[in-house]
Amino acid sequence: MAKNNTTGGVPMKRSHKRSRYLADLRFAVCCAVLALLFLPVQRNYAQDVLPGCPRLQKTAFDCDTLRIYGQRTDTLPIPLINLPAAFRQLGGNELIDSIGILKPFWEKLRMLRLGIAADTVRIVHVGDSHIRGHIFPETTGGLLQRTFGALSYTDMRINGAFCTTFTRPDRVADIAALHPDLVILSFGTNESHNRRYNSILHYRQMEELVCMLRKSLPDVPMLMTTPPGSYDSFRQRRRRRTYKINPRTAVAVQTIRRFADANGLAVWDMYETFGGVRRACLNWQEARLMRPDHVHYLPEGYALQGEMFYRALLKAYNDYCSQ
Repeated sequence: MAKNNTTGGVPMKRSHKRSRYLADLRFAVCCAVLALLFLPVQRNYAQDVLPGCPRLQKTAFDCDTLRIYGQRTDTLPIPLINLPAAFRQLGGNELIDSIGILKPFWEKLRMLRLGIAADTVRIVHVGDSHIRGHIFPETTGGLLQRTFGALSYTDMRINGAFCTTFTRPDRVADIAALHPDLVILSFGTNESHNRRYNSILHYRQMEELVCMLRKSLPDVPMLMTTPPGSYDSFRQRRRRRTYKINPRTAVAVQTIRRFADANGLAVWDMYETFGGVRRACLNWQEARLMRPDHVHYLPEGYALQGEMFYRALLKAYNDYCSQ
């Protein structure tokens, strides 16, 4: 009897094993309960922190893809230009196109560059005597043709022209007959040489020309350029002629920019690019690139204007391709 109840025989061994089994089971259940209690916290913690690295990797991959895509969609190197040593306080050489009016034109150039389109891209540059000299537009056009291939760049110009010079049905028809993909308007020098210059009248004259062009070319974007700067001349009695910077040029430039912004035209501010009110005229004069009349420029000056215009166009094209 003692063996069965008190001595730790076989029945006692079975009881001991059962107790350990129950203890282990309780421990396992407690662990499972604790795991269930803490598992949501661990999951939340993992969602907040651990995916940080994958997000960074994904972002880095996207950036690389965009960079490669930008190269694949025809961004082009912008050539350096050796400016005269006399040039100081230059402005930014950029096209202003606040509403993206030139996007269809850039897309045509891109298609042309990639060989997807075979149609010639046509540019018509309309303007005054600065364009009449041919060198400015021919420089820009030649560089664009070398870059993009099948591109035509035609200038229509009249010495002494105001923008109103082209507000005639026959001249607008001549522009439209060229089927341009882009029209460039370069005026302002002759308007600002009128000592009774009126910015309100100038604004209305630009409005009339652009309205006529849009009726004939409703889907064609337009780009305006500002005048490069010039001098007024004076002669008192028999004294030598003297020259003074024309103060009305800056007013005409602001009128052109205001008109372009209000009417959805792009603009290249050549006046600001080459120094603006403080330095535009002085830069050209000190670099000895102006003619003796202090209004027109030597061939090297017009070539430099054409090169800078080309750089501004190319930069805007690259910006479009990189979007």
